[in-house]
Amino acid sequence: MPNGPLMTDMRTALMLLFVVMTGTGGEIALTHAMKRVGEVHRFSPASILRFVGQALRSGWLWLGVGLMVLAFYGFLTMLSWYPVAFVMPATSLGYIVGPLGAKFFLRERLSAIRWAGIVLIFCGVALAWADRLSLTPSPGVLRDGARDAVFLCAAVSLAFYVFGAWAALRFFGRRKGAPSPSGSFAPAVSILKPVRGLDRGAYENFASFCRQEYPEYEILFAASDEEDPAVPIIRQLMRDFPNRPIRLLVGVDRVGTNDKVAKLCRLVREARYSLLVITDSDVRVATDYLRGVAALFADPKVGAVTALYRALEAPSFGAVMDALGASASFASSALVARSLEGLKFAMGSTMATTRERLAEIGGFEALLDLHSDDYEFGRRIAERGHRVELAPEPVDMEFPSETLGDYLRHELRWVIGIRHIRPGGHFGMIMTHGLAWAVAAALVAPSTAVAAAWLCAYLVVRLASGWVVGVWGLDDPVLRRKLWLLPLHDFFAFFTWLASFALNRIEWRGLVFTLDKGRMIPITPRSGRG
Repeated sequence: MPNGPLMTDMRTALMLLFVVMTGTGGEIALTHAMKRVGEVHRFSPASILRFVGQALRSGWLWLGVGLMVLAFYGFLTMLSWYPVAFVMPATSLGYIVGPLGAKFFLRERLSAIRWAGIVLIFCGVALAWADRLSLTPSPGVLRDGARDAVFLCAAVSLAFYVFGAWAALRFFGRRKGAPSPSGSFAPAVSILKPVRGLDRGAYENFASFCRQEYPEYEILFAASDEEDPAVPIIRQLMRDFPNRPIRLLVGVDRVGTNDKVAKLCRLVREARYSLLVITDSDVRVATDYLRGVAALFADPKVGAVTALYRALEAPSFGAVMDALGASASFASSALVARSLEGLKFAMGSTMATTRERLAEIGGFEALLDLHSDDYEFGRRIAERGHRVELAPEPVDMEFPSETLGDYLRHELRWVIGIRHIRPGGHFGMIMTHGLAWAVAAALVAPSTAVAAAWLCAYLVVRLASGWVVGVWGLDDPVLRRKLWLLPLHDFFAFFTWLASFALNRIEWRGLVFTLDKGRMIPITPRSGRG
């Protein structure tokens, strides 16, 4: 048996982790192999031999067998260290990891009763582990336990960055090796663009949609009144592209607190075609954008399409921070979500769907008072059993020339919104703040060398992950030049996340609101544009 208290015995913890992960990984690999081979329908000797032959040719089967052999070796090692009364309950952690792997890798559904069973198993393992501890642990044991907990959290945050890079390699690797979309599936499209105020590069943003290499589409704009500064730009666009069907709707009825969604309600009513593509006014796209988005709807399981985005340029320090967060942090989180459970949300950069799918969620009228309309749009379509897909290419975005204060207010508005629509996800963001955990690990480290190792590990993993996601994947020119500022963005992001627990008021498009379960309640109007 290893020396010292079990809590501080790293050999025991590592061996238990080894046994659980290899055993569970082997079971998942074997299950995947059997699903690929297919079911046994006949039990004649010939059928069984044919089935066994197919199984033996599966690489997943041999991977599973290899992992199970390693797990058995680790299990025997633990039996040589501890009584079976401890080893059996401790290794039942596999009953927790296994269902998680089945959900995220095999896409199996877990009911609430099964989740409750997993929680009970976890409690049982915790009791078995606690039985090995001293009933009156010394301060040194408690201190070392707290330090190990901080180290574990720091390692998990770094693992999140690594997983984000892997998800980016998986998505962008397939995209870079695929030919440009040129399929025959190209239904007529209505592009809907609600506008309020004037973004940087507005004319070029709008004009990029007029230059689409697509057989049939129309563009509809909606503004609140003729005084909106975007109106003259749109009218100029209509003169410059007379062969494009472009319409401007002025005087939208304000029937909800979300002005953008109120405009979308009218735009949908006025649109001619069934396939609807909605983008924010600060988005600029390539000439094959529509073809890439529409092609995904050839699969009837796809209910909505959204898109990642990158900065065209960042004219100020605040814009640089915003661009770094979009490409290195938000895109990474979106790709991780896509890999784990599929996208359950959409982004304002692209919200594409059909009239039929939109009608299923009650139309945009159901989102009139919501702050995060793009998130709710995607979530509700996904809840109906439809898939939300990512467009093959990211779109470009014109970030405004904003001060650091403007950026922090924008970031705070977004995080407060997340707290209201996904409180669990908002709290779970604590494990994505690698800088904070690296600093905490350095502060509790037993030596200067260990402290420096944690900080260096954060810098290396974070910058490498940011490069893979934002530079290699998104081809973001701002991140390519300013990658070294990513730790500074993480510093601001952590304290913004902390502040979001205490605040409930947001500024959006010149107006001030408070949020109540994701619904915007106006407080007082402000002049100008937010």
